[in-house]
Amino acid sequence: MKNLLQRLFDRLRGSNADGYYPDLDHGYDYEDDEYENENENPEDIDSQRQLFTALDIGTAFAKAMIVEVRGDHAEVLGVGRHPQSYAHMSDGIVTDIPGVIANCNEALLKAEQAAGGVIAPSAVIGIAGELVKGSSTTVSKQRAQPTKQITAEELESLITAAQERLLKMAKERIAAETGYGNIDVRLTNAAVISVRIDGQLVTNPIGFRGRHFALTLFSAFAPLTQLGAIETVAQGLDLTLVTIVAEPYALARCLSSNASADSGAIFIDVGGGTTDIALVRQGGIEETRVFALGGRAFTRRIATSKGIPIKEAERLKINYSTGELSGSAQDEIQSILAPECQTWMDSVELLIEELSKGELLPPAIYIVGGGSALIDLHQRLEAFPWTERLPFSRQPIIRAVQPEMVGSILDTEGQLVSGQDITPMALAYQAVELNNDNNVLERALDRVINAMHI
Repeated sequence: MKNLLQRLFDRLRGSNADGYYPDLDHGYDYEDDEYENENENPEDIDSQRQLFTALDIGTAFAKAMIVEVRGDHAEVLGVGRHPQSYAHMSDGIVTDIPGVIANCNEALLKAEQAAGGVIAPSAVIGIAGELVKGSSTTVSKQRAQPTKQITAEELESLITAAQERLLKMAKERIAAETGYGNIDVRLTNAAVISVRIDGQLVTNPIGFRGRHFALTLFSAFAPLTQLGAIETVAQGLDLTLVTIVAEPYALARCLSSNASADSGAIFIDVGGGTTDIALVRQGGIEETRVFALGGRAFTRRIATSKGIPIKEAERLKINYSTGELSGSAQDEIQSILAPECQTWMDSVELLIEELSKGELLPPAIYIVGGGSALIDLHQRLEAFPWTERLPFSRQPIIRAVQPEMVGSILDTEGQLVSGQDITPMALAYQAVELNNDNNVLERALDRVINAMHI
């Protein structure tokens, strides 16, 4: 919401959206911020609320959350969940659009009912899957005239160079993994992580002088096919798509306040079809990785080994995870899951090694997601010889994230109950950021993205 001075400035500029240009003799008391609400009916006031729907189209569940953004936080109004069919989603990717629309609609209806009938058409939707590529890069220039002030044009030029480099990297990685060199790739989200002038960190470089101008940018890209499917789902739900966000990025942004700005953290999100990993180091997200192994793989392993239906295997896995099995029954499931858990741990090690790029890793690992309820995964992480195999200065702290740890999302009604709610909370946090991002860096980034048509 604009502050009082900004509203006054807008009136002086005559910038009303409806083309009406008021003068200064209409009797408004600009010293009193309450004048706007006079003579307004409740419907007008309600329409001014900053309402958003956070939609997590997960492999196992569609999860919807209705929130109201208030300044630097969001209040949870309603939460809804609905299971996805095995035929509708595969490894985080939509495979049956009508089926996913139906499931998401059920989750939305439950969220709206929990919110007392409140409807939030503006939506932030998450995207995941192995072909969603998120990376950061640092570009720098040595200025020929260090005594000259840095301009907006210089800033945009540096952002453009970084964005072009990241786009090329994403295309090359997707081409290498799919075998197709001409897949259409689109930007999902981007953020300026840091700007430095002669080594000094600044939040707005315009007007500064210096010789060395460096900028770090994070961008996430995904194939057009995947993004198009999500846009179609949004249309089918009558939602106004505000943004599509790479879920590992959203998770890292939401939880990075729990990690020291200096040391950072590694975030592992175990979903139904994929495991997402994000590295935050020195206050900024560096890179994300995704591999196609999640909770459903463990369920299939039990079903195959015991020769039972998938639904029965899922119930058995949940009973095992909650400690309801004991004795030989518990030992049997543990033995069945051991090879899959080892494959998962090997994949985590490999991707964290890739993320490290040989540099020291932060001493904290946060694990979230519905699939993280499997105690075996925690045990593998705790027992792994991190300092012997990877560049850790000491054994990292392994911590499971629960909803109450996310301070920027307020759940006064207690509707968020487990680690599987963290991802929709992270998407809701993106709504908070979108509502508050209006600085020089964000505006310059928006202009670059629009000019590049990505």
